[in-house]
Amino acid sequence: MKKAFFIALIIGAIAVFCVVLNQYFVLKKAHSTFEDYYAFRGCTELVKKTPDYGICKIKSGITIKIVKYNNKWYLDGDLPWACVGRICFGP
Repeated sequence: MKKAFFIALIIGAIAVFCVVLNQYFVLKKAHSTFEDYYAFRGCTELVKKTPDYGICKIKSGITIKIVKYNNKWYLDGDLPWACVGRICFGP
């Protein structure tokens, strides 16, 4: 019984590790270029693009802005900052 539990635990840990690793590579690719982030966000129509930002429409018709920050692409207002209360950590 202990052996079966241990094996199930190991298999579960490996599965979680694989999912996390996959997400890491998906997000790394998505943030690398405007075109990749455009596809990642599900944009269907390009409204405007400059070297530092782009505006596109998604399937629902909502317009979103994609911005370049530290040579990576992000949704405007969703930059990689972690805040706890009034203390923020980031690049």
